[in-house]
Amino acid sequence: MAGKKTKEQVTVALIQMSAAADPKANLAKAAARIGAAAGKGAEIVCLQELFLSRYFPQSEDAKNFRLAETIPGPTTEALSRLARQQRVVIVASVFEKRSAGIYHNTAAVIDADGSIAGKYRKMHIPDDPCYYEKFYFTPGDLGFPCFKTRYAKIGVLVCWDQWFPEAARLAALAGAEILFYPTAIGWLPTEPKAVARAQQAAWELIQRGHAVANGVYVAAANRVGREGKLKFWGNSFVAGPFGEIIARAGRESEAILTARCDLKKVDETRQNWPFLRDRRIDAYGALTARFLDPSTRAPALPRALARGRPERGGVESRDDQAKRKAHF
Repeated sequence: MAGKKTKEQVTVALIQMSAAADPKANLAKAAARIGAAAGKGAEIVCLQELFLSRYFPQSEDAKNFRLAETIPGPTTEALSRLARQQRVVIVASVFEKRSAGIYHNTAAVIDADGSIAGKYRKMHIPDDPCYYEKFYFTPGDLGFPCFKTRYAKIGVLVCWDQWFPEAARLAALAGAEILFYPTAIGWLPTEPKAVARAQQAAWELIQRGHAVANGVYVAAANRVGREGKLKFWGNSFVAGPFGEIIARAGRESEAILTARCDLKKVDETRQNWPFLRDRRIDAYGALTARFLDPSTRAPALPRALARGRPERGGVESRDDQAKRKAHF
Protein backbone atom coordinates (compact mmCIF):
# COMPACT_ATOMS: atom_id res chain seq x y z
CA MET A 1 0.00 0.00 0.00
CA ALA A 2 1.40 3.36 -1.03
CA GLY A 3 -0.13 5.43 1.76
CA LYS A 4 -2.52 5.13 4.67
CA LYS A 5 -4.38 8.41 4.38
CA THR A 6 -6.56 8.99 1.33
CA LYS A 7 -7.32 12.41 -0.13
CA GLU A 8 -10.58 14.35 -0.17
CA GLN A 9 -10.25 15.52 -3.78
CA VAL A 10 -9.25 12.89 -6.35
CA THR A 11 -8.92 13.11 -10.12
CA VAL A 12 -9.80 9.92 -11.97
CA ALA A 13 -9.21 9.09 -15.62
CA LEU A 14 -10.85 6.53 -17.89
CA ILE A 15 -8.97 5.32 -20.95
CA GLN A 16 -11.36 4.66 -23.84
CA MET A 17 -9.52 3.20 -26.81
CA SER A 18 -9.76 0.84 -29.74
CA ALA A 19 -7.73 -2.37 -29.70
CA ALA A 20 -5.33 -3.83 -32.22
CA ALA A 21 -4.55 -7.51 -32.77
CA ASP A 22 -1.09 -7.17 -31.17
CA PRO A 23 -1.09 -7.20 -27.33
CA LYS A 24 2.28 -5.44 -27.20
CA ALA A 25 0.91 -2.59 -29.30
CA ASN A 26 -2.13 -2.32 -27.03
CA LEU A 27 0.05 -2.24 -23.92
CA ALA A 28 2.23 0.49 -25.41
CA LYS A 29 -0.84 2.47 -26.43
CA ALA A 30 -2.40 2.13 -22.97
CA ALA A 31 0.86 3.11 -21.28
CA ALA A 32 1.11 6.26 -23.41
CA ARG A 33 -2.44 7.22 -22.49
CA ILE A 34 -1.84 6.57 -18.81
CA GLY A 35 1.13 8.92 -19.02
CA ALA A 36 -1.01 11.52 -20.77
CA ALA A 37 -3.72 11.15 -18.13
CA ALA A 38 -1.16 11.64 -15.38
CA GLY A 39 -0.03 14.77 -17.20
CA LYS A 40 -3.60 16.05 -16.89
CA GLY A 41 -3.51 15.51 -13.15
CA ALA A 42 -5.09 12.07 -12.97
CA GLU A 43 -4.34 10.11 -9.81
CA ILE A 44 -6.37 6.95 -10.51
CA VAL A 45 -6.51 5.60 -14.07
CA CYS A 46 -8.84 2.82 -15.21
CA LEU A 47 -8.37 0.85 -18.42
CA GLN A 48 -11.16 -0.91 -20.32
CA GLU A 49 -11.94 -4.61 -19.91
CA LEU A 50 -9.33 -6.97 -21.43
CA PHE A 51 -7.44 -3.97 -22.78
CA LEU A 52 -4.48 -6.05 -24.02
CA SER A 53 -6.42 -7.63 -26.88
CA ARG A 54 -9.47 -7.41 -29.03
CA TYR A 55 -12.58 -8.80 -27.41
CA PHE A 56 -11.90 -12.47 -28.16
CA PRO A 57 -14.98 -14.00 -26.38
CA GLN A 58 -17.04 -13.27 -29.50
CA SER A 59 -16.19 -16.88 -30.37
CA GLU A 60 -15.13 -20.05 -28.58
CA ASP A 61 -11.58 -20.78 -29.69
CA ALA A 62 -9.03 -22.58 -27.53
CA LYS A 63 -6.22 -20.70 -29.27
CA ASN A 64 -7.23 -17.59 -27.34
CA PHE A 65 -6.00 -19.12 -24.09
CA ARG A 66 -2.54 -18.15 -25.33
CA LEU A 67 -3.44 -14.57 -24.43
CA ALA A 68 -3.65 -15.39 -20.72
CA GLU A 69 -0.89 -14.61 -18.22
CA THR A 70 -0.23 -14.77 -14.52
CA ILE A 71 -0.69 -11.98 -11.99
CA PRO A 72 1.94 -10.84 -11.14
CA GLY A 73 3.16 -11.25 -14.68
CA PRO A 74 4.58 -9.30 -17.65
CA THR A 75 1.68 -6.87 -17.95
CA THR A 76 1.29 -6.05 -14.26
CA GLU A 77 5.05 -5.68 -13.93
CA ALA A 78 5.12 -3.16 -16.78
CA LEU A 79 2.17 -1.27 -15.33
CA SER A 80 3.73 -1.35 -11.85
CA ARG A 81 6.79 0.43 -13.18
CA LEU A 82 4.56 2.98 -14.88
CA ALA A 83 2.44 3.52 -11.77
CA ARG A 84 5.55 4.13 -9.69
CA GLN A 85 7.01 6.48 -12.29
CA GLN A 86 3.80 8.50 -12.75
CA ARG A 87 2.63 8.19 -9.11
CA VAL A 88 -0.80 6.97 -10.23
CA VAL A 89 -3.08 4.11 -9.25
CA ILE A 90 -3.89 1.86 -12.21
CA VAL A 91 -6.89 -0.45 -12.61
CA ALA A 92 -6.11 -2.99 -15.33
CA SER A 93 -8.30 -5.84 -16.58
CA VAL A 94 -6.18 -8.86 -17.53
CA PHE A 95 -6.91 -12.38 -18.81
CA GLU A 96 -5.45 -14.22 -15.82
CA LYS A 97 -4.03 -17.73 -15.95
CA ARG A 98 -4.37 -18.97 -12.39
CA SER A 99 -3.28 -22.54 -13.09
CA ALA A 100 -3.63 -25.18 -15.78
CA GLY A 101 -7.27 -25.11 -16.85
CA ILE A 102 -8.33 -22.29 -14.52
CA TYR A 103 -8.58 -18.81 -16.01
CA HIS A 104 -10.19 -15.62 -14.76
CA ASN A 105 -11.21 -12.22 -16.06
CA THR A 106 -9.28 -10.27 -13.45
CA ALA A 107 -8.78 -6.60 -12.63
CA ALA A 108 -5.46 -5.84 -10.96
CA VAL A 109 -5.30 -2.75 -8.74
CA ILE A 110 -1.80 -1.31 -8.81
CA ASP A 111 -1.05 1.34 -6.20
CA ALA A 112 0.91 4.52 -6.80
CA ASP A 113 4.12 3.00 -5.44
CA GLY A 114 3.94 0.17 -7.98
CA SER A 115 2.75 -2.48 -5.53
CA ILE A 116 -0.26 -4.63 -6.31
CA ALA A 117 -2.94 -3.51 -3.86
CA GLY A 118 -5.05 -6.51 -4.79
CA LYS A 119 -7.13 -8.02 -7.53
CA TYR A 120 -10.76 -8.63 -8.31
CA ARG A 121 -11.92 -11.63 -10.31
CA LYS A 122 -15.07 -11.09 -12.33
CA MET A 123 -17.95 -12.78 -10.53
CA HIS A 124 -20.76 -12.73 -13.10
CA ILE A 125 -19.77 -14.47 -16.33
CA PRO A 126 -22.06 -13.97 -19.36
CA ASP A 127 -22.85 -16.49 -22.06
CA ASP A 128 -24.77 -14.55 -24.69
CA PRO A 129 -24.38 -14.20 -28.46
CA CYS A 130 -20.94 -12.63 -29.08
CA TYR A 131 -20.20 -12.71 -25.33
CA TYR A 132 -19.20 -16.34 -24.82
CA GLU A 133 -17.19 -15.72 -21.69
CA LYS A 134 -18.12 -18.93 -19.88
CA PHE A 135 -15.90 -20.80 -22.34
CA TYR A 136 -12.88 -18.87 -21.05
CA PHE A 137 -13.44 -17.63 -17.51
CA THR A 138 -14.03 -19.33 -14.18
CA PRO A 139 -16.26 -17.21 -11.91
CA GLY A 140 -14.38 -15.14 -9.36
CA ASP A 141 -13.79 -16.30 -5.80
CA LEU A 142 -12.42 -13.17 -4.12
CA GLY A 143 -15.72 -11.54 -3.24
CA PHE A 144 -16.30 -7.81 -3.65
CA PRO A 145 -13.39 -6.17 -1.82
CA CYS A 146 -12.48 -2.56 -1.19
CA PHE A 147 -8.93 -1.52 -2.04
CA LYS A 148 -7.40 1.26 0.04
CA THR A 149 -5.05 3.01 -2.37
CA ARG A 150 -2.95 6.11 -1.89
CA TYR A 151 -5.71 8.39 -3.17
CA ALA A 152 -9.04 6.73 -2.38
CA LYS A 153 -10.82 3.59 -1.25
CA ILE A 154 -12.06 1.94 -4.42
CA GLY A 155 -14.10 -1.04 -5.52
CA VAL A 156 -13.64 -2.72 -8.89
CA LEU A 157 -16.30 -4.68 -10.77
CA VAL A 158 -16.00 -5.89 -14.35
CA CYS A 159 -18.52 -5.35 -17.18
CA TRP A 160 -21.38 -7.85 -16.69
CA ASP A 161 -21.04 -7.25 -12.94
CA GLN A 162 -22.37 -3.75 -13.54
CA TRP A 163 -25.90 -5.06 -14.09
CA PHE A 164 -26.13 -6.57 -10.60
CA PRO A 165 -27.00 -4.19 -7.74
CA GLU A 166 -25.84 -6.73 -5.16
CA ALA A 167 -22.25 -6.44 -6.39
CA ALA A 168 -22.19 -2.65 -6.12
CA ARG A 169 -23.82 -2.79 -2.68
CA LEU A 170 -21.28 -5.25 -1.29
CA ALA A 171 -18.33 -3.24 -2.60
CA ALA A 172 -19.81 -0.10 -1.05
CA LEU A 173 -20.43 -1.87 2.25
CA ALA A 174 -16.76 -2.90 2.23
CA GLY A 175 -15.86 0.80 2.21
CA ALA A 176 -15.50 1.79 -1.45
CA GLU A 177 -15.93 5.49 -2.26
CA ILE A 178 -15.52 5.04 -6.03
CA LEU A 179 -16.63 2.01 -8.05
CA PHE A 180 -14.66 1.36 -11.24
CA TYR A 181 -16.14 -0.75 -14.03
CA PRO A 182 -13.69 -1.86 -16.77
CA THR A 183 -16.06 -2.67 -19.62
CA ALA A 184 -16.34 -4.14 -23.12
CA ILE A 185 -19.88 -3.66 -24.36
CA GLY A 186 -21.38 -2.81 -27.71
CA TRP A 187 -24.11 -3.60 -30.17
CA LEU A 188 -24.54 -5.48 -33.41
CA PRO A 189 -24.61 -2.98 -36.29
CA THR A 190 -27.48 -5.00 -37.76
CA GLU A 191 -29.71 -4.22 -34.76
CA PRO A 192 -32.39 -1.54 -35.11
CA LYS A 193 -30.96 1.77 -33.98
CA ALA A 194 -33.73 2.30 -31.45
CA VAL A 195 -32.92 -1.02 -29.77
CA ALA A 196 -29.21 -0.28 -29.74
CA ARG A 197 -29.71 3.15 -28.20
CA ALA A 198 -32.09 1.72 -25.61
CA GLN A 199 -29.48 -0.84 -24.59
CA GLN A 200 -26.84 1.83 -24.17
CA ALA A 201 -29.21 4.01 -22.16
CA ALA A 202 -30.09 1.10 -19.85
CA TRP A 203 -26.39 0.35 -19.35
CA GLU A 204 -25.75 3.88 -18.17
CA LEU A 205 -28.95 4.13 -16.16
CA ILE A 206 -28.39 1.08 -14.00
CA GLN A 207 -24.89 2.19 -13.06
CA ARG A 208 -26.08 5.66 -12.17
CA GLY A 209 -28.61 3.90 -9.99
CA HIS A 210 -25.77 2.12 -8.18
CA ALA A 211 -24.22 5.52 -7.47
CA VAL A 212 -27.48 6.80 -5.97
CA ALA A 213 -28.33 3.66 -3.98
CA ASN A 214 -24.88 3.49 -2.41
CA GLY A 215 -23.84 7.14 -2.26
CA VAL A 216 -20.65 6.55 -4.26
CA TYR A 217 -18.95 7.68 -7.44
CA VAL A 218 -19.20 5.30 -10.40
CA ALA A 219 -16.66 5.27 -13.24
CA ALA A 220 -17.17 3.00 -16.27
CA ALA A 221 -14.41 2.66 -18.89
CA ASN A 222 -15.62 1.12 -22.17
CA ARG A 223 -13.76 0.32 -25.36
CA VAL A 224 -14.60 1.79 -28.74
CA GLY A 225 -14.48 0.72 -32.37
CA ARG A 226 -15.59 -2.18 -34.58
CA GLU A 227 -14.28 -5.65 -33.71
CA GLY A 228 -15.69 -8.64 -35.54
CA LYS A 229 -19.47 -8.57 -35.25
CA LEU A 230 -19.56 -5.98 -32.47
CA LYS A 231 -19.34 -2.23 -32.54
CA PHE A 232 -18.37 -1.05 -29.07
CA TRP A 233 -20.31 2.00 -28.05
CA GLY A 234 -17.76 3.89 -25.94
CA ASN A 235 -19.63 6.43 -23.82
CA SER A 236 -17.32 5.93 -20.85
CA PHE A 237 -18.59 8.07 -18.00
CA VAL A 238 -18.20 9.17 -14.39
CA ALA A 239 -21.29 9.68 -12.23
CA GLY A 240 -21.50 11.33 -8.81
CA PRO A 241 -23.30 10.13 -5.67
CA PHE A 242 -26.55 11.74 -6.86
CA GLY A 243 -26.27 9.78 -10.11
CA GLU A 244 -25.42 12.95 -11.99
CA ILE A 245 -23.09 12.66 -14.99
CA ILE A 246 -19.84 14.48 -14.26
CA ALA A 247 -18.03 13.52 -17.46
CA ARG A 248 -18.82 11.41 -20.52
CA ALA A 249 -16.80 10.38 -23.56
CA GLY A 250 -18.17 10.07 -27.09
CA ARG A 251 -19.55 7.05 -28.91
CA GLU A 252 -17.09 6.81 -31.77
CA SER A 253 -13.69 8.16 -30.77
CA GLU A 254 -10.92 7.31 -28.36
CA ALA A 255 -10.67 9.47 -25.27
CA ILE A 256 -8.86 10.18 -22.03
CA LEU A 257 -11.77 11.13 -19.81
CA THR A 258 -10.93 12.89 -16.55
CA ALA A 259 -13.17 13.90 -13.67
CA ARG A 260 -12.67 15.40 -10.23
CA CYS A 261 -14.27 13.45 -7.37
CA ASP A 262 -14.94 15.16 -4.04
CA LEU A 263 -14.90 12.29 -1.57
CA LYS A 264 -16.52 14.42 1.13
CA LYS A 265 -19.73 14.15 -0.89
CA VAL A 266 -19.87 10.42 -0.20
CA ASP A 267 -20.45 11.04 3.50
CA GLU A 268 -22.64 14.09 2.89
CA THR A 269 -24.87 12.17 0.49
CA ARG A 270 -25.25 9.24 2.86
CA GLN A 271 -26.19 11.61 5.68
CA ASN A 272 -29.02 13.06 3.62
CA TRP A 273 -30.01 9.84 1.87
CA PRO A 274 -29.38 7.26 4.63
CA PHE A 275 -30.13 4.18 2.57
CA LEU A 276 -27.39 2.19 4.27
CA ARG A 277 -28.76 3.10 7.70
CA ASP A 278 -32.32 2.14 6.84
CA ARG A 279 -31.61 -1.19 5.18
CA ARG A 280 -33.61 -4.04 6.72
CA ILE A 281 -30.70 -6.45 6.96
CA ASP A 282 -32.84 -8.74 9.11
CA ALA A 283 -35.39 -9.19 6.32
CA TYR A 284 -33.34 -9.92 3.20
CA GLY A 285 -32.51 -13.58 3.70
CA ALA A 286 -34.68 -14.55 0.74
CA LEU A 287 -32.29 -12.74 -1.61
CA THR A 288 -29.99 -15.76 -1.49
CA ALA A 289 -32.70 -17.97 -3.02
CA ARG A 290 -32.52 -18.61 -6.76
CA PHE A 291 -36.27 -18.04 -7.11
CA LEU A 292 -39.21 -17.58 -4.73
CA ASP A 293 -41.66 -20.14 -6.05
CA PRO A 294 -45.12 -19.54 -4.52
CA SER A 295 -45.90 -23.26 -4.80
CA THR A 296 -43.11 -24.13 -2.41
CA ARG A 297 -42.27 -22.94 1.04
CA ALA A 298 -40.58 -19.54 0.98
CA PRO A 299 -37.29 -19.14 2.84
CA ALA A 300 -37.98 -18.57 6.51
CA LEU A 301 -37.47 -15.16 8.00
CA PRO A 302 -34.74 -14.82 10.60
CA ARG A 303 -36.00 -15.89 14.03
CA ALA A 304 -35.70 -12.39 15.45
CA LEU A 305 -37.88 -10.94 12.69
CA ALA A 306 -40.40 -13.77 12.90
CA ARG A 307 -40.80 -13.04 16.61
CA GLY A 308 -41.76 -9.49 15.85
CA ARG A 309 -38.65 -7.64 16.94
CA PRO A 310 -39.01 -3.96 16.08
CA GLU A 311 -37.38 -2.28 13.15
CA ARG A 312 -35.71 0.98 14.29
CA GLY A 313 -32.45 0.33 12.49
CA GLY A 314 -32.27 -3.23 13.82
CA VAL A 315 -31.81 -2.04 17.45
CA GLU A 316 -34.39 -2.75 20.15
CA SER A 317 -35.37 -0.30 22.82
CA ARG A 318 -35.13 -1.42 26.45
CA ASP A 319 -38.94 -1.55 26.69
CA ASP A 320 -39.12 -3.77 23.63
CA GLN A 321 -36.41 -6.02 25.01
CA ALA A 322 -38.32 -6.39 28.28
CA LYS A 323 -41.58 -7.21 26.50
CA ARG A 324 -39.90 -9.82 24.31
CA LYS A 325 -38.19 -11.49 27.26
CA ALA A 326 -41.44 -11.51 29.24
CA HIS A 327 -43.26 -13.12 26.33
CA PHE A 328 -40.75 -15.94 26.09
